[in-house]
Amino acid sequence: MLKKISALAAGLLLSVAAWAAPSVEITTSLGKITLELYPEKAPKTVESFLKNAKSGFYDATIFHRVINGFMIQGGGFSIAMEEKKVLTPALQNEATNGLSNDRGTVAMARTGDPHSARAQFFINLNNNDFLNHRTAADPRGWGYAVFGKVTQGMDVVDKIARVPTGNSGYFENVPTTPVVIQNVKIISEK
Repeated sequence: MLKKISALAAGLLLSVAAWAAPSVEITTSLGKITLELYPEKAPKTVESFLKNAKSGFYDATIFHRVINGFMIQGGGFSIAMEEKKVLTPALQNEATNGLSNDRGTVAMARTGDPHSARAQFFINLNNNDFLNHRTAADPRGWGYAVFGKVTQGMDVVDKIARVPTGNSGYFENVPTTPVVIQNVKIISEK
C-alpha cells in the first residue's frame, strides 16, 4: 500500500512540475531574484532568454542602467562596460501578447527598431503603461515585450534601484559600484 501511495505522490509531483512555468534564478552581487517566465505568451523571447542563460551569456554581466522609480536594465555589458557580443538573433517583438509592463514584470530591452531585442532585459519598478503595445503602425507604439515576472527577490530589485548612479562614457544612469549578474540559473523548464 505504501508503495502505491509513494508512486501516486511521485506522479502528482511530476504532473505539477509539467504544468509549472519555466523559472530562473538570477544571482546578483546584491542578492537573488527568481523569475517565472511565460512561454505561452512570449515563446520566442522566452526561448532566446533561456538559450542565453544556458550558454552562460549572462554570467558576469551587470545591471548597467538603473533608474529608480522606472526600471533596472542588464544582461548585455561586462563590469568594464564593454558590450558583450550577442549570438542570438534579433527577436520579432512579442509585445502584442496582452501582458503589461507592470511592477515586477521583466521585458526585453530594444533600440528604436521594435524588432531589435536580443539579450538585454529590464525589470519594471512601477507600472510603466507607456511601455505597453499600442499600435504596430508606428515603431514608437510597438511597446516592449513582457515575458515574465519576479516571484521572489523584489526586495533585491528595489535594493538595486536605490544604488548611486552616474555617467560612464556616453552611458547615463550607470551604478557607480557595479551590480554584477553572477549567473542566471534555470530552476525549471517547461
